[in-house]
Amino acid sequence: MTKADLVAKISDKLGMEKGDVQATVESFMNEVKASLENGNNVYLRGFGSFIIKTRAEKTGRNISKNTTIKIPAHNIPAFKPAKVFLEGVKSNVEVN
Repeated sequence: MTKADLVAKISDKLGMEKGDVQATVESFMNEVKASLENGNNVYLRGFGSFIIKTRAEKTGRNISKNTTIKIPAHNIPAFKPAKVFLEGVKSNVEVN
């Protein structure tokens, strides 16, 4: 599902203009992104959490030059689904 599909589905369900729904979805994503960029996690009860994970320093390889490189510790955004969400996916989605 793409963002456009999501906007269309919400618009149909709520009977709202697609432009209004798109502005709301964009605003939601911008607020989540801004919160994470400021070092704050976002918790949505019953859905999940957008969190900041810290990756430890590690040694990697540059295959083309056959050298080792040091990858510094860094933070990445991550999503952790709520238990209800996780269980719903586990019970309703067939394993491929």
